[in-house]
Amino acid sequence: MKISVIGTGYVGTVSAACFAELGHEVICVDIEPLKIDMLNRGVPPIYEDGLSELLEKHVGKNLSATSDYDFAINNSEVSFICVGTPSNQDGKIDLAIVKAASASIGKSLRKKKGYHVIVVKSTVVPETTEKGVLPIIENQSGKKLGEFGIAMNPEFLREGKAVHDFMHPDKIVVGSLDKRSGDIVASLYSGINCEVTRTNPRTAEMIKYVNNAFLATKISFSNEVGNICKELGIDTYEVMKAVGKDFRIGPHFLNSGAGFGGSCFPKDVKALIGKAHDVGYEPTLLRSVMAVNEIQPLRMITLLKNKLPDLKGKKIAVLGLAFKNDTDDIRESRSIPVIKELIEEGAQVCAYDKMAIESMKRIFPDIEYCNSAIDVLRGSDACLIMTEWGEFKSLDKEFNVMKNRLVIDGRHMQSPRKDVDYVGLCW
Repeated sequence: MKISVIGTGYVGTVSAACFAELGHEVICVDIEPLKIDMLNRGVPPIYEDGLSELLEKHVGKNLSATSDYDFAINNSEVSFICVGTPSNQDGKIDLAIVKAASASIGKSLRKKKGYHVIVVKSTVVPETTEKGVLPIIENQSGKKLGEFGIAMNPEFLREGKAVHDFMHPDKIVVGSLDKRSGDIVASLYSGINCEVTRTNPRTAEMIKYVNNAFLATKISFSNEVGNICKELGIDTYEVMKAVGKDFRIGPHFLNSGAGFGGSCFPKDVKALIGKAHDVGYEPTLLRSVMAVNEIQPLRMITLLKNKLPDLKGKKIAVLGLAFKNDTDDIRESRSIPVIKELIEEGAQVCAYDKMAIESMKRIFPDIEYCNSAIDVLRGSDACLIMTEWGEFKSLDKEFNVMKNRLVIDGRHMQSPRKDVDYVGLCW
């Protein structure tokens, strides 16, 4: 089938490449000339494991990019809206980019003959597809629902593992207002061995938010338990390993640490809180999830100051800048509030990350950045481990170059040892 994908961020680029891998003809649409040029050269605009190989395989064959909406809509049967949905200052979802994309699709649809399906893949709060996207497309196209189809198809992709998750999903959700459009969207995944859950758009939208909110809740719950365990001298990882054996709970997302970040969990929980507020409900539990996550990384500073009360002039090494391993994404990274607090305390901050240094330089241009773990540790008074990069697990003799071998571990990457003053965040 012929597909157009509007937006070439994480979700759009990965979806486009994977749909091409499934045998569809795909046209990517973006307003940024640099992204279009990169994609047409087979160069991914974002880092994702396996993405570069897919682009190299399909660009020039059944995958291309353009800024021309008319061309993309006229040469496709299904259009996926994959643009960003950031949070505004109140934490509520900002739908400006989704609305702009919908208007552009509608204008191009006015000039097209034949049935066309518009699919919202961007993460949007319940009722957005029906009450936001649909009216805009009808208004701009001059057509009514039935002359075109509309559906909601949320993504459940982990950054760093997005290509794998697309091709090996544990669920595919398609929400539609009519059977015809839902059947078409479901058929796009026929090459994947996974049951398709069929529902209406607002339910599909809610499934996405509940999925992420529950995972975020498990993390904050685990962190709060970990904080209590810390005070009692209990290894929270030993506790959660046993708790996770309960089939009703499961072992995933029970690792205590510095909290969650990224483009999904913080934004989506805030958006669900905002939507609940709009319908007159106070989501106390979800607010607590966010509250725990906000204070969790600052406990790293508290533990550090227990050992080094005066941080002024001290060289503090920060290991890890990305919000998680296997990505260069620093959005809502728990390193950001930690570095900010270190700077306010007068510390000399030096940092290292395998992939995220250039991104973090845009936020903190004046701190020191190093090209390796041993370089960032050299001469430091303390080290904070903030990201779960595998190389941090194997650090050993590298700690010998520190001025003061003090390690505050926010991700359970190391184990207590005799030659290092080791402090675990929750254990």
